[in-house]
Amino acid sequence: MLSHDFGAGFADPVVDAQAAFRAFLDALANPGTQQKLAGSSDGSAALGRELASTLLTLSDHDTTIWLSPALDVDAVKGFVGFHTGASVVDDPAKANFAFVALGDAMPELARCNLGTQEYPDRSTTIVVEVPALDGGAELVLRGPGIRETQAISPVGLPADFVAQWGENRELFPRGVDLLLVAGGQVMGLPRSSRIVEA
Repeated sequence: MLSHDFGAGFADPVVDAQAAFRAFLDALANPGTQQKLAGSSDGSAALGRELASTLLTLSDHDTTIWLSPALDVDAVKGFVGFHTGASVVDDPAKANFAFVALGDAMPELARCNLGTQEYPDRSTTIVVEVPALDGGAELVLRGPGIRETQAISPVGLPADFVAQWGENRELFPRGVDLLLVAGGQVMGLPRSSRIVEA
């Protein structure tokens, strides 16, 4: 008899998903701040806790997701299918959410679904597992949800991230949003934020 271990979902699906969703909302409403991911899932061997919690909270059977190479494996696809029913696509331009494992390259922002003028909310949200949310090169954020400026220093962003983000910001209200996860925390970078090197 075959057994399938699809990994653990939330211990309390309703409460944990609500807590995680609140963290994502707070992260995007307050760009550059770190929010605790209260609801957590142990995920699976190939899918870390933060990515698993994000996937469980934001995905359902109507969602299309793209997985970076380290996640594009049977164990993660089984987790996705069993717990959420979301469809896995091979092109980030067709995805509602793109999930990037620690160490994998983030897809270029321009390769993702950028939404349309009529439906900017249909763009891709990229969820990136980074080594840490502090300790990297300092960046400065300005824009809605930020009193004056907000300094951030996540580790593991692409070398040309600021240039890519500038092009993404120019498309507003179109463009992608970014969620960075590490150490049980999430940081939101909405498309409305301006990001420059410090």
